[in-house]
Amino acid sequence: MNEKSSADEKSKSRVEQAKGKVKETVGRAVGNERLTAEGRAEQAKGDLRQAKEKGKDAFRH
Repeated sequence: MNEKSSADEKSKSRVEQAKGKVKETVGRAVGNERLTAEGRAEQAKGDLRQAKEKGKDAFRH
């Protein structure tokens, strides 16, 4: 993977984490457990993507 793709993946992970946080917050505010769970899941997906990219970076240096 080149540097641009890595930056794209990192950007996607941050977007997923942010969207997940918003969903979780809104879900809690309105009492919607499903939305809260979706938000948590989306954040976790972003966390995994970010961890994967950090691992790749560690092997590059």
